[in-house]
Amino acid sequence: MTGKSDFVDQSIQEYILTQTVHETPAQRALREETSHRSNAGMQIGADQAQFMQLLAKTIGAQRYLEIGVFTGYSTLAMALALPPNGRIVACDVSEEYTAVARRYWNDAGVMGKIDLRIAPALETVERLISDGAEPFDMAFIDADKENAGKYYEACLRLVRPGGLILIDNVLWSGKVANPSINDADTCALRAVSVKAAGDERVDVSLVPVCDGILIARKR
Repeated sequence: MTGKSDFVDQSIQEYILTQTVHETPAQRALREETSHRSNAGMQIGADQAQFMQLLAKTIGAQRYLEIGVFTGYSTLAMALALPPNGRIVACDVSEEYTAVARRYWNDAGVMGKIDLRIAPALETVERLISDGAEPFDMAFIDADKENAGKYYEACLRLVRPGGLILIDNVLWSGKVANPSINDADTCALRAVSVKAAGDERVDVSLVPVCDGILIARKR
């Protein structure tokens, strides 16, 4: 297990991972299978997953919204953290990647908690809003970066007061701090962090875990 942060010394990351992070066999097997993919960097780190589990348990989360599933490691971690009556709406566009996820969700016995919706995530969240979905306790945004701001606004409508919205990759390997880098993804991530920081609807902290997580608590 190797660390995924560009901002913390690798020896420190290895210490954190070996001394404090605990995975179930299903989590470990899924992480290891995904690590052989060319785009394995899309998978969150085990330390980040454990941090998210802690947040969910701290606020007593029962309903969780995930925007961007990939091979399902974060979904699996959160399904394991939620109580038996916990429910997840998981949004992704890929049948290929989520087929891997389904295998491990089934092996871990959490499939019944997960409502996987294969469609563009903006369509799914807009449908949840229009259908008057029961409020979520926590949402995790880890999909196409250009739409991060739109996902943030949608999650503000879907998450209950006191609930959490997490946005992944907000440090973007440090590119957001380099004013000479202005591609669409970098600009979108930079903009959503600045917007949330000045948003009176939320309390915000940016935590340099893995590639950076922006945590917004809805007031």
